[in-house]
Amino acid sequence: MAITISSGLHCSLLMATLMLLVVQAQGITRHYDFNIQMANVTRLCGTKSIVTVNGQFPGPELIAREGDRVHVRVTNHVAHNMSIHWHGIRQMRTGWADGPAYVTQCPIQKGQTYVYKFTVTAQRGTLWWHAHISWFRSTVYGAIVILPKLGVPYPFPAPHKELPPVIFGEWWLSDTEAIVNTALKVGGAPNISDAFTINGLPGPLYNCSAKDTFKLKVEPGKRYLLRLVNAALNDELFFSVANHTLTVVKVNAVYVKPFTVRTLVISPGQTTNVLLNTKPAYPGANFYMFARPYSTIRPGTFDNSTVAGILEYRNPGSPSAASFDKALPIFKPMLPYFNDTNFVTKFTTKLRSLATKQYPAAVPQSVDRRFFFTIGLGTLPCPKNMTCQGPNGTQFAAAVNNVSLVLPSTALLQSHFTGLTSGVYAANFPAMPLSPFNYTGTPPNNTHVATGTKLLALSFNTSVELVMQDTSILGIESHPLHLHGFNFFVVGQGFGNYDAVKDPAKFNLVDPVERNTVGVPAGGWVAIRFLADNPGVWFMHCHLEVHTTWGLRMAWQVQDGSKPSQKLLPPPSDMPKC
Repeated sequence: MAITISSGLHCSLLMATLMLLVVQAQGITRHYDFNIQMANVTRLCGTKSIVTVNGQFPGPELIAREGDRVHVRVTNHVAHNMSIHWHGIRQMRTGWADGPAYVTQCPIQKGQTYVYKFTVTAQRGTLWWHAHISWFRSTVYGAIVILPKLGVPYPFPAPHKELPPVIFGEWWLSDTEAIVNTALKVGGAPNISDAFTINGLPGPLYNCSAKDTFKLKVEPGKRYLLRLVNAALNDELFFSVANHTLTVVKVNAVYVKPFTVRTLVISPGQTTNVLLNTKPAYPGANFYMFARPYSTIRPGTFDNSTVAGILEYRNPGSPSAASFDKALPIFKPMLPYFNDTNFVTKFTTKLRSLATKQYPAAVPQSVDRRFFFTIGLGTLPCPKNMTCQGPNGTQFAAAVNNVSLVLPSTALLQSHFTGLTSGVYAANFPAMPLSPFNYTGTPPNNTHVATGTKLLALSFNTSVELVMQDTSILGIESHPLHLHGFNFFVVGQGFGNYDAVKDPAKFNLVDPVERNTVGVPAGGWVAIRFLADNPGVWFMHCHLEVHTTWGLRMAWQVQDGSKPSQKLLPPPSDMPKC
């Protein structure tokens, strides 16, 4: 198509159009400053000093478009070491910016600055960022909002407005570092949280918290996009809005076939985007938003409380947007019972990829390597001259294929990149359990796990099928597993022991849901597939922080490909040193 320029004005318009097209194609660079600093926060009538980003709790929202480059300058002003993980960002060849301490980087020490640099590639939706060292993600977290490229519409009915992200968290009256350190010293379970929060606020169902209630203000007859993030440390959550339905349109920044529910379940590390349609006319009422745990462990060993927010309607007949009207009736949603695994299964099986030409489900149809991982709890012997509070006087532990990962004192990725791996790790992580047993039946007499620093090596572009099997050792439990550096497809799941002969015939290889964090069903298994197209060292771990602390974690070592575009980029010059 020929373009004729007849004046300076036309030239300016053409240049502006061309610049816009370049921005759309290449994205822009967005800069953020994250200052790690202490702040005093009061919740549940108690004040404590917490680690924050920029003094905010939760931390600042990070906004970008698909294709943008993001530079986050993190400066540590506190006495604790720090690292930040950009949960769900693919980090294509930029594993140095992934964030887990002693896996892809040494932590940022007090007084140090590190700039995380990455590009948002083929992703759009809601992700989140959080501290990835010890238990600091209890207060150091925030939302990542990735908008589609300019001019690209959502593949679902456009919302009239986007509401602020809703981030679920947990709150302890005591210092969380003291809690986890005490638990590790005595080998027992750490104290459970004192409350759940929505955007840092516990809500009116907790003592002394009526003023600390999150409120969403909406108008009648509108369709809103609501972004949900579960940043809780140790609990999967049910969520519902009284007398309203939620249409699920996206999980972990990947579009899904829309479906409508009254209640959804969301695991730590997962995000869910929903459409909320408000009442066609002013209802003259307020509506509670409830979140409370899904747990298969016995009552009393988890925070079995409920966080509430309030959905308020603006009265079109009112001259101003009045504050919360206590005189109005307020409705409560009904949530499933705390251990309703049947509900969770029905919800998760509804999740399907769009699988369209524009948003295909690129699930590997053939597999180069198959792996079988047992996921569960165990024990370690109690050290001499110490009394332990774990089962039968042992220490609590957790493991993948009976290996409880011990993090080294230097970063695994640096060791991999330099080839100086001796004394740091071995690339001999077991592809299958070394001692098979009846995984969901009577547990073996010996519940001790092995410890070590082992990685599983993959050649570039290997197509992988991984079955993760829950075990009944110390009780069955759902485990949300997060894989860094990749999205994967959930091709199958079931209960009992995985049958390698019969179960693959039921795999969904057409439109399985694509995500970065998946729950291994309590007393069951889940099968995922992914393509190892991202060189580096990539952490995989349970997103229940207590289980990660006990060692339910491992790492994949993906080798470089043959082309320059298939190789891990060199480390940046400001990489923190151990």
